[in-house]
Amino acid sequence: MSDNKSNPFNENVISEENNEVKNEESIEETEEKSEESSDLQKKFDVLNQQYVRLAADFDNYRKRQAQERESLINYGTETALTKLIEVLDNFERANKALENVEDIEKVKESFDLIQKQVYETLTKLGLEEIKAIGEEFDPNFHEAVMQTPTSEHPEHTIIAELRKGYKMGDKVLRPTMVNVAAAE
Repeated sequence: MSDNKSNPFNENVISEENNEVKNEESIEETEEKSEESSDLQKKFDVLNQQYVRLAADFDNYRKRQAQERESLINYGTETALTKLIEVLDNFERANKALENVEDIEKVKESFDLIQKQVYETLTKLGLEEIKAIGEEFDPNFHEAVMQTPTSEHPEHTIIAELRKGYKMGDKVLRPTMVNVAAAE
């Protein structure tokens, strides 16, 4: 019998050598996985920092937008009130002037001037009157409260305006209350 250690084909020697190779490969794989893990951790940290900054930027943006929106509302109200104060001044002047006036035509003239100024001021602020009489009924702009059977006007045509309607741009503030022609 020969010595197990001197025989290079001995199964124990081969097994030990295989184990050593496997251990070396295992160590290399562990080091590679450790490097991959480290790289992934670095990428995660970078992305996490970007996310945190982005979330903070978005929060700041949201707060800034809310402040700007509030500021615009306040500014819009301030502008409207400033323009309407001029109209109020004219009402006060007209009221004082009417104390000594006995001529009804002067009163009507003053009233008409103030009404014209109010309308011009509101128009400058963006108010538009919705056209109605002679137009075809549109439920987006008109509110039909009456229908009158008639042969003088085509069906669904507005024949009378009962209350004026107004819009600002595309937004209807108050629909026009109308009487609509119906077939007899």
